[in-house]
Amino acid sequence: MIGDTAVSPGGGGFDGLETPCLLLDADILQANVDRMRRHLDGLGVTLRPHLKTAKSLEVARRAMAGPAGPATVSTLREAEYFAEGGVRDMIYAVGIAPQKLDRVGAIRRRWGADLAIVLDSAAQAEAVAAWSRRSGDALPVLIEVDADGHRSGVGPRDAEALVAIGRAVADGASLRGVLLHAGDSYGLSDPAALRRAAEAERVAAVAAAEILRGAGLPCPVVSVGSTPTARYAETLAGVTEVRAGVFMIGDLFQAGVGSCTIDDIALTVLATVIGHQRDKGWIITDAGWMALSRDRGTARQAVDQGYGLACDIAGRPYPDLIVRDANQEHGIVAVRKGAAAGLPDLPVGARLRILPNHACATGAQHDRYHVVADGRLSGEVWPRINGW
Repeated sequence: MIGDTAVSPGGGGFDGLETPCLLLDADILQANVDRMRRHLDGLGVTLRPHLKTAKSLEVARRAMAGPAGPATVSTLREAEYFAEGGVRDMIYAVGIAPQKLDRVGAIRRRWGADLAIVLDSAAQAEAVAAWSRRSGDALPVLIEVDADGHRSGVGPRDAEALVAIGRAVADGASLRGVLLHAGDSYGLSDPAALRRAAEAERVAAVAAAEILRGAGLPCPVVSVGSTPTARYAETLAGVTEVRAGVFMIGDLFQAGVGSCTIDDIALTVLATVIGHQRDKGWIITDAGWMALSRDRGTARQAVDQGYGLACDIAGRPYPDLIVRDANQEHGIVAVRKGAAAGLPDLPVGARLRILPNHACATGAQHDRYHVVADGRLSGEVWPRINGW
């Protein structure tokens, strides 16, 4: 059943787990959610958590305001899974393709879900409006606005494009608002720069909304969101909701940006030592890139964490010990180049935990979370899904 929990072996400790596997610290997860919710409550906006990192109903229930949402998803597989689990208020926050509209409609009909879609062109808007007229289902639509030139979207002050898209949507579908994602914030690390990025995102969102309203078009929803800008926003005047996702789990990349600390990372991969190359200073584990992912995003940051940061069984990082390299099923753990730290004594069979570079990518390698609470394995297993 969707969202059911199971009991894992070795409920009192980690020895009973097959490795590599994914551990999720429920206490850290909850603390992260509570901190973000307090921050956004103080700014007077709704949190619409993005579930693309978690992909788990058990995590969603802890992150959302209520069992029905609101929530954000990045795949229609997620939308189906969460709708089956009772989530009703969702935005599919990836630009729509006409071939996906029947599937969107099926989710809305089958589960009574208020699933909104996103687009940024008149061609998309015309296709959505035509589908809505044929089906009798006026799909709710948000126009994606480009806050910083990072990816998709309409310029926030491109009145001609915004109004044309809005009017095309209104010819059968339902215009709900605007949606932004400040992707360039992921390349920052200075708090002042992150505050400026958050304010630029807000200003762009409000400008686009005002253009639509000035043309007589509805814009009740002004949706912004990235974990770094959500964390550093000082005012969200004119914004109605914030979408952020990785904040609840954290990762080394976000720690490098400054939107979390190492202690805020709830996710680790449990690995077992399977050998040594002592002359090279290597510890070999059974967690290669199939368990950790090939994401090397921290290589572009001030501190390169390799394929992940190695921790003891309690989740405490060893000094400068990283997964320096990875093959498909082998992780090569070594002291960071240039560091003075020594290699810990980890015999064959010893367990260690790896903090991930990118929680979304590492999570995608696994189908479940083994839940940690009060520093110990709780015995719960939370299913997670993958696919599109």
